[in-house]
Amino acid sequence: MATAAHQLTPEEASANPVPEAIVVRFAGDSGDGMQLTGGQFTLSTALAGNDLATFPDFPAEIRAPQGTLFGVSAFQINFGSARIDTAGTGFSSTTS
Repeated sequence: MATAAHQLTPEEASANPVPEAIVVRFAGDSGDGMQLTGGQFTLSTALAGNDLATFPDFPAEIRAPQGTLFGVSAFQINFGSARIDTAGTGFSSTTS
C-alpha cells in the first residue's frame, strides 16, 4: 500500500482556514433512507466529539398515494468544533 503525505505551508493554511461549523443536508425520495443516513452520520459525528444540532424533515405522508410523485425526505445536521445552537440556516453541502 502506498501512502503520500503533504505538509501544509503557512500560506496554504491561511488560504484555506478550517471552518468551525458545517451544515450538511441529506435529501431524497421518501423511502430512500435519508433519515437512517442522517442518523448514522449524526452518531459518527457525536462519537468524534463534535457539537451538533439536527433537523429531520419528513414528508406529509410516509408513502405518497399510488400514481403520484414521492414526497421528499431530508435530514439536516449542523456540526462543528464550536458550540452549535441551531440546525443551521443555510447548508454547505447537499447529498441525494
